[in-house]
Amino acid sequence: MAPNKILNIQPQFVPSAAGNLLNCNITSVAGPVGFTATQPYLIVTHVRVTNNDSGASHTVKLFKGATGGSAAGTEIFWAGGAALSASNWLDWFGKVRFDSADFLTGIADVASKVTIEIDAEIGFS
Repeated sequence: MAPNKILNIQPQFVPSAAGNLLNCNITSVAGPVGFTATQPYLIVTHVRVTNNDSGASHTVKLFKGATGGSAAGTEIFWAGGAALSASNWLDWFGKVRFDSADFLTGIADVASKVTIEIDAEIGFS
């Protein structure tokens, strides 16, 4: 089996209402004649959330589950949320697998103040 590839995930703002931040589902796995691809999976290895506001603290919650999800008990990376002081960041390192049905969603207390950066590998089963 070929090794996973590094995936370039662009930084983005965490919205103030539950919003999708990451999902690896592809809409068509049809391939050339005689071949059908499988859905990819992601292995998230690093997450950084950054408070871009120099004058106020902000909070962020991240969830793994359904699209647009924010159900209690599905918090991930910083259970219960992360508090970010002004102009500061918080890093998480580890390995968490996301399959095609899994979404990383998030909520910040204020829109356009908290960004998320994600490092991941992408592979096919």
